[in-house]
Formats: sequence, C-alpha cells, structure tokens
Amino acid sequence: MTVVSSNSAPALVTEIAQAAAILEAGGLVAFPTETVYGLGADAENPDAVAAIYAAKGRPSDHPVIVHLAPEADIGYWASDIAPQARQLIAAFWPGPLTLILRRAPGIPAAVSGGQDTVGLRCPSHPVAQALLRAFKGGRGGIAAPSANKFGHVSPTTAAHVREEFGLAEAAHAPAAIAVLDGGQSEVGIESTIVDLSRMASVGPVLLRPGQISAARIAEVIGLMPAAIDARAPRASGTLDAHYAPHTPVALLAGAALASTLQDLHAAGRSVALAHLQALPAISPCVRSAIAMPSAVDAYAHDLYAALRQLDGAGADLIVFETPPADSHWQGVNDRLRRAAHDSQGVLSRLSARVSP
Repeated sequence: MTVVSSNSAPALVTEIAQAAAILEAGGLVAFPTETVYGLGADAENPDAVAAIYAAKGRPSDHPVIVHLAPEADIGYWASDIAPQARQLIAAFWPGPLTLILRRAPGIPAAVSGGQDTVGLRCPSHPVAQALLRAFKGGRGGIAAPSANKFGHVSPTTAAHVREEFGLAEAAHAPAAIAVLDGGQSEVGIESTIVDLSRMASVGPVLLRPGQISAARIAEVIGLMPAAIDARAPRASGTLDAHYAPHTPVALLAGAALASTLQDLHAAGRSVALAHLQALPAISPCVRSAIAMPSAVDAYAHDLYAALRQLDGAGADLIVFETPPADSHWQGVNDRLRRAAHDSQGVLSRLSARVSP
C-alpha cells in the first residue's frame, strides 16, 4: 500500500497533486472527509470504480456516492433536478448530506449499481476539497464509499484504513491504495442520504439518517422526508447488517446492564463494554470498557473508533448501552442497530451457563 501523509502544508500540496494524478490514472485513493474516510476512484472510469468494488469485496449492485468539489456543476451529473435539491445544496453543502437524483445520461451506471439514480455530495473536509479541486481541475467526481471492507466498521482515521487493507493486500494483492492522512474525521458517522429522485410521485425520502436530521431538512424544503419504502433506490449503507465488527454486538438498556453482566460473568463469558451511565463497579467479566460521551455529536465522533477498540479486546461479546431514543440520536442508533443485526439472539446464548 502506498501511504501519503500530511506533515506540512507544502508537502500536503504535493501529496494532494500526487493523489489526484493517481485518480486520473485509474488508481485508488483513500481520503478523509468530515464523516468517515472514503475509498476513491474516478467516477467516470468504470474500470476504476470496479477496482473499488474488488478492494472492498462490495456487491456490484450496491451504489457508491460521488463526491464533488464546491464549484462543480451538478447538472453535469444529474438530470431533472428538483428545486428542493437546490435548496438543500444551498443550506448544507459542503457538508454531510448526500442527495439521490436522476443520473445524467452520460454518467456511467457503475457508480449507481446499475440504477438510473446517482448519489451526490460535497464534503466539507479541507483535504477532501483540495483533492476534488486538484482532480481533473475540479471538474471530476470521485466515487467513494467508506474505506473499509464491505459491511465492516467505517474508518475515521488513516490508521484505520491501513489496518483494514494492510493484511488483505498481502494476502490477495489488490490494487495499491494511496492514503491521504487528514486526521480524525470530525462527524464520525456517514452522511445523511435523502432521495429526491421521485419528488413528483413520492416526495423526499430519508434513506439513511446522519448528523443532518429529517427535521432540519424539513425546515429548508417545507416537507418532512418520508421513511424508506420498498421502491426506494438502493443506497450506500442501507443494508440491515452493516458497520459491524468481527465480535458479536449486543445492545442493552442501562437498567438491565448490571444484571446482564452478572449473568455473563456467571456463564464464563468475557465482555467489551461501551457505557453511558457511571458504573459503581465494573463486572469481572468486562475485559475492556469505554465510557461514551453523553452529547450526541461527541458520541458519533467516537463511535467507530470505540467499535474498533472493543473489537480488538478479544472478548466474546461487545455490549453497547443503548443511547437515548429521541430523534437527535437517530443516526447513531441506526449505525448501532445495523452493527448488531447479525448478532440477534447472541446475548441469550452467551448468558447460558457453561456446563461443568
């Protein structure tokens, strides 16, 4: 893996130019955004986009998001652009909001998983913006899902990207990946995704919650986004199971935390714990514990790093004390629910006492 680090401003300018050249040559570049790190390729080069799918092990029908520079012409990428899209762009771009629009005829279907829609966003991270402005003179788009193996925990640091692909690269020899290091992602969870491709028939639809809430979107366009429906376009990060570590994950209400840890200890299990409430004592079964922030933005910022740290504890189970259920926490709760989806029933199985 080729690694590009940002140690000084002059060096960073050179490194961004090198990364842009790699993209223009059809290569892959992992780069920071304010949400998570993305694994980028030229959105108009189907072979380069296919290299993203191969590196991630991503199904070819699962769309990726195209990242654009602030000055980009959205009309080049999308057609039938609703007025509400322009309103949301004015309110939230650059920022953690992805819009699903009708794909323009000249844009390859590879970025959309074969659909007639395309996901577009303009990131606010300065390194991402500099890369987008350098790539094709600011006129190109970078297709970029999160820079991790498909379905795994998204990376929020360059180190996470290197950990994710380093061993796999040696084993399977995928295309080299350049990594631009822009520090830790500020938001920490992926962008909000809103479908505006069916405004005339359905209206706006929230496909994936994020930092920008449905209520804030409604304040701008005067319409509350509907919940995802069966005919909605496929979009990044919307599968039931996603953002998952290797260790099983269980979500547990705070009131049940102490008694459940006691049961797991009696069953001879080990636990990696993320908790919100102050614990009077840590159960002997807890191998690693992280106190999560009580503020939602700080919690989201820390979430994926916590998942990765707890996954490395070697415990039988990761337990997350469930955060509040109000709308401000929708994005965080969405990611936790998907991380735990394939672990349903694991808590009761592991709580069963081990026979002597």
